[in-house]
Amino acid sequence: MARESFDKEIQFLRMLVLTSGAYSRQQFAERLGISVHTFDKTVKKLKAVVQTMQVELPEDQDKTFTDTFRFNYYDSAEPVLLFLFRAKSLKESESLRLSRILAGLNEQPLTIKELLEVCCSGEEQEEIWPDEKTLRGDLKYLEEVGVIMKQPGARPYRYRLYDDLIRQLSDDELCELFDFVDVMANTQVPSVQGYLMRDSLKKQLNRRNLADAAADPFLYKYHYYSRILDEAHLSPLLSAIRDRRKVQFLYFSPKEGKSYAARPTNPLFERDTEGRLEKMLPLKIVYDHQYGRWYLLASDKRKGFRKYRLEGITQITEAEAVDGEQFQSEKLRLEEILSLSWMIDTGNPVTIRARFINPVAGGGNNFVKERVLLQGQWGVITGEDEHSFIYEIKVNGYTEIKPWLRSFGSSCEILEPLQLRQEMIQEWKELLAYYESV
Repeated sequence: MARESFDKEIQFLRMLVLTSGAYSRQQFAERLGISVHTFDKTVKKLKAVVQTMQVELPEDQDKTFTDTFRFNYYDSAEPVLLFLFRAKSLKESESLRLSRILAGLNEQPLTIKELLEVCCSGEEQEEIWPDEKTLRGDLKYLEEVGVIMKQPGARPYRYRLYDDLIRQLSDDELCELFDFVDVMANTQVPSVQGYLMRDSLKKQLNRRNLADAAADPFLYKYHYYSRILDEAHLSPLLSAIRDRRKVQFLYFSPKEGKSYAARPTNPLFERDTEGRLEKMLPLKIVYDHQYGRWYLLASDKRKGFRKYRLEGITQITEAEAVDGEQFQSEKLRLEEILSLSWMIDTGNPVTIRARFINPVAGGGNNFVKERVLLQGQWGVITGEDEHSFIYEIKVNGYTEIKPWLRSFGSSCEILEPLQLRQEMIQEWKELLAYYESV
């Protein structure tokens, strides 16, 4: 199947949701490293995709495309940004063919010859009608992804939809499954597959006239909703890790002013990009729930271990494979370095001691202690009394653990190291300065 790059659109949408439409056209173009003309074409393309995928646009046509994200996002539990994944990786002709195939198989099992008649019976131009070789490729693709299956029996083989699970579920069971998938898709990562499954189940509920059950039951959303854009890179990177292949990509550091650069087709107009061309062996992908960021951990003989934010990665291509022994050796070395890391920090180990204040006596469960035991990883409680307890952990640096400690507010007091204690005190003083005195 054809695969289309959406690097520009991904960076465009990320800026759109993070800035809520605060940038002008010129500022957007400068930030993305493209011309204003290319910016306008991108907006037009995304509008067309939204309309094709039947995502609700504002009723007032005078509103801009950015208003859809700025004002309408929180009115529904539907993940607005998911429309990019629905449009990704398929050309229009492929999308039309697959829709015809699935619609035909939804009625009854069909042979390749019968499916060919279905695909060539529309009002579209004959130029886009598939031949038998193309149709066989489509069927192989749908069979590999588990959408259809070949029925046993003699030739000619018949294909049918592989929807046994859905058909066997009762109405109540289907509603329970939809609610479960709805919660899991919004609380677990990666979540794009969960959102797509949620959409499929919602269609099944509507087909069974269970529209009320398909209504948004929880209206819950993950607060870093733009992070699903980075999941577009997960499939090629995880595939490279599985096949032990190096990857090449253009990387834009978050510290730089640009997050994308156009690739001119005319060599006379080539210009230097601010991105950095990298060729690394990917080893691990980590998600930071604290800030909603995906990280790629990779290695190179010359550069050693490197960390990349997925939001800065564009133009991913696979390179040569490495032998299994080298891959396992690099992976074991990385795991050893990260053994004391709160997340991906590879700095020098430091011992942190903190006092956590218990809730008021008689107030029920000690939710502070429960949270520390649940989220404190390998840290241990070294002492406690009726008013507080001491938590101790040895980690690589304290930058990554600091937001977690800070999230306890006045219930957490840093004892060691002194530098971390002073930094936390200074941060709380800065926060206090924002509040009016009473």
